[in-house]
Amino acid sequence: MQPIKPSDSQPSPIPMPDPVVSQVGSVPIPPRRPRARWARALWSLLPLAALWWIIAGGVPGSWGIGVPAVLAGAWAVARLGTGAKVRLSMAGWLRFLPFFLWESLRGGVDVARRTLGRRVRVNPGFLRYQTRLVDPAARVFLTNCVSLVPGTLAAELEGAWLTVHALSTETDSEAELRRLERAVARLFCEHLEGVR
Repeated sequence: MQPIKPSDSQPSPIPMPDPVVSQVGSVPIPPRRPRARWARALWSLLPLAALWWIIAGGVPGSWGIGVPAVLAGAWAVARLGTGAKVRLSMAGWLRFLPFFLWESLRGGVDVARRTLGRRVRVNPGFLRYQTRLVDPAARVFLTNCVSLVPGTLAAELEGAWLTVHALSTETDSEAELRRLERAVARLFCEHLEGVR
């Protein structure tokens, strides 16, 4: 076999357009401003630090690892961005943190009570829940927080429908999911009234 050589009769390759010039006309597209990226990174420091504090259980000695982890997360936000623009409420964060801590404790106690007692009280099954959240990032965040609801674990998110595995189908998991959804909606500046 002989290597393929470009023939003289082939047309010359078409040069790629400049990425900063629009395809319609010659209106330049403004490049991303580095200041805006680093401002976004600075705004991410507080939520990342709060998340680390929750994960570490508030242990002061954990900041030896936590500070580099938080700074690396902020650098990733500046370098990679966060995808679509997400609006987060600082008041929503301040309300969500105690909610997260309390629900984590309550969920752990409930699972321990159901599974470690003399009589195991589980009746597992699946629940389909239609979220009223509009923002895809809020839906993903809700899915990741479903385990806060006692005895539940998110199995799948498909569009607005969330499939949840519950340790007991006899409990009112849907009411608990609505409470969690309202907390996430406050965090993501969404209003749920009249959506469903």
